[in-house]
Amino acid sequence: MDPTELYKHKLISIPEAAAMVQSNQTIGVAMAASEPPGLLAELGRHAGRLDNVKIWICLPMRPYDFNTNPDITPHFFVENWFYGAADRKAHVLGQMSYSPNNLHRASTDKLLASKGKLNVYWGTATPPDNRGFMSLSLGLVLEKQLIEAADLVVIEVNENLPYTLGDTQLHINDVDYVVENHVPLYQLSPVPPSDAEQKIGGYIADLIEDGSTLQLGIGGIPNAITPFLMNRRDLGVHTEMFTDGMVDLYEAGVVTNKRKSMWKGKMVGAFALGTQKLYDFIDMNLGVEFQQGKVTNDPYVVGRNYKMISVNTALQVDIFGQVCSQSIGYKHFSGTGGQLDTHRGAQLSEGGRGIIALRSTARDGQISTIVPILAEGAEVTVPSQDVDTIVTEYGVAELKGLCVRDRMEALIKIAHPDFRSWLRDEAARLGIVPQVVVTGTTLPR
Repeated sequence: MDPTELYKHKLISIPEAAAMVQSNQTIGVAMAASEPPGLLAELGRHAGRLDNVKIWICLPMRPYDFNTNPDITPHFFVENWFYGAADRKAHVLGQMSYSPNNLHRASTDKLLASKGKLNVYWGTATPPDNRGFMSLSLGLVLEKQLIEAADLVVIEVNENLPYTLGDTQLHINDVDYVVENHVPLYQLSPVPPSDAEQKIGGYIADLIEDGSTLQLGIGGIPNAITPFLMNRRDLGVHTEMFTDGMVDLYEAGVVTNKRKSMWKGKMVGAFALGTQKLYDFIDMNLGVEFQQGKVTNDPYVVGRNYKMISVNTALQVDIFGQVCSQSIGYKHFSGTGGQLDTHRGAQLSEGGRGIIALRSTARDGQISTIVPILAEGAEVTVPSQDVDTIVTEYGVAELKGLCVRDRMEALIKIAHPDFRSWLRDEAARLGIVPQVVVTGTTLPR
């Protein structure tokens, strides 16, 4: 059948698509800006006929009734790979739980746990071209693996999505139904960096040499790095998330990808989240390559890049070097995402470095983010044996290969001055780094 006619044959309404979901089924959903807002908004309207519907999601951008409305949530159970702000509120309703993962194996492990079974996939794509090929556009982290596993594939087509290149193509033959919802794209504006974050950005930029390949995470600190890199040459991009800052570096001639060892000449990533500027940049751009998360975030793939620099943020670091980026004590906050993947991978790279950045204090300076031990219940995102470089607004601590005593000394130097004595005293009190008394003088051992 002609692709245009096949598309028309598979086109149904959003309520019709949601009506296909049955009790006790599992729906896998595209992540972040690739989520299908029409289908997800409609799902809550079917709660009265549904029970025990499981939903796999990752970093949803909008709140939906199925996970925020207490009258509706009992009909659904959400398994979430990475929490956003709305999810932290929804968690307390008891119908959502975090799925621990490393990004490059997130969908692989979830499918193994479900014995390879997924009833329904919902995602988004561009309208098909004249040969029937759609682009999965803004997300390729887990989408293709879920599509291949699902019994029923429904795509929400949005003409506003950019047509991205790489492994994003999906043919209309491989889709069961399409719905249309031509709504504005979700946009995430860059977070203006604080004074402390600008200082951190400067320290990190000093660690980035010409020809390096970058992975930058999300938030104010990664955004603060960009202005300090405008005098660099021939940087490359191999990342999980494309951001607006990368566009700035490309347009300034800083990112050329000429010295990359993999996908030479191209920026490579798994999903995009930013403003319309970013979405316009990646549309039909031959210099931008989307690959699946199982590829971009495989530490051994990451490590094949020359001078790979991974930059991610954290909530707490203790003097053992343990990094917590995903919870505040027992309270789950976000997720591991690709942090451990890229942190490990960067250290496999010739001239590479894994950087964890954080402000030295939280709660308006009331508490130190560098602590003797992680808060009770804190989830370890980067284990102490994997940690490399820690950066705050007070400087750089290179921890790889150091013993705990020396790690403590390095971290005290970049801790807020108000907490440096406390860190040393607590380390002694807890017996982590004992002190001994020699001829009446207390010295660190």
